[in-house]
Amino acid sequence: MTEPEFESAKKSAKWNSHLSWIWTEYSVIIAFFILFVASSFLSPRFLEFSNLMNILMQVSIIGVIALGMTMIMLSGGIDLSVGSVLALVGVFSVIALNASGSIFIAILTALAVGAFTGFLNGFMVAKLKIAAFIATLGMMAAARSIALYTSDGGSISGEIDGFSAISNSSIGAIQSPIFIFGLMAVLVFILLQQTRFGRYVYAIGSNEKGALLSGIRVDRIKIAVYTLAGMLVSVAAIIETSRLNSISSSSSGQLYELDAIAAVIIGGTRMTGGRGKVVGTLFGVLILGILNNMMNLMNVSPYLQGFVTGLVIIIAVVFQRRE
Repeated sequence: MTEPEFESAKKSAKWNSHLSWIWTEYSVIIAFFILFVASSFLSPRFLEFSNLMNILMQVSIIGVIALGMTMIMLSGGIDLSVGSVLALVGVFSVIALNASGSIFIAILTALAVGAFTGFLNGFMVAKLKIAAFIATLGMMAAARSIALYTSDGGSISGEIDGFSAISNSSIGAIQSPIFIFGLMAVLVFILLQQTRFGRYVYAIGSNEKGALLSGIRVDRIKIAVYTLAGMLVSVAAIIETSRLNSISSSSSGQLYELDAIAAVIIGGTRMTGGRGKVVGTLFGVLILGILNNMMNLMNVSPYLQGFVTGLVIIIAVVFQRRE
């Protein structure tokens, strides 16, 4: 190979390396903008302000849950119980609301129930060494069962004025669930990117044995991760319950775990842990929201939305494996 050919090959390899890095780091953002532009051409109603706000409203609950799921998956775990826990938290918070007449006590109850279920998940995974899939699958069944038993298999409605204002008020042009979602995203971003706890979460997901040998209390970090994720589920439950001023023990939270996991994977977080970003999860949530919104605008059967979500998960995992 002559010297000019060698230099040309070197520049080509460097350029390919840059393109590969850009795709690895920003693929979800690129995919979001492509989908956004395509949607604006497919439906003239898509770019209406009310429709864009509706998308953000629709993804706010799943988005808050997905933030907790991001922490769990970064640590190398998974949580299949988030939908059932949301229903459980909703049932107990409404019961506390009606019994005490205090919105504050209802919110405290919600946070306590979510944190406790998250702690139990973390304890089973970290201390009892039960696989996260099995531990949270058991919690999924248990939480749904308790919610159904407590509410006699039906719905419970709030009887206190003002509770529904949590999700049905707005700050300027932004409705409160969107604001809450944004606030939670900022807090989780700071926690994972700017604190020692966040570095430990990444370290455990990348190499748990190495993290243990370096002195990190892996069991405590895992329990804390699941507990915080449970509290984020509580926040999502408060949004959903106050939005309708009621909670259904049988249908609330159904398949929320699928949407949350899909958003996290689409956002670039590895199933094996150790790699991923909150920003990626945000764009993953928005991609799912736009897909569902476009199917509604184009009168696609709602029964096919689950199929599309599952297909997107598979495609995202395939691209991760190629990387």
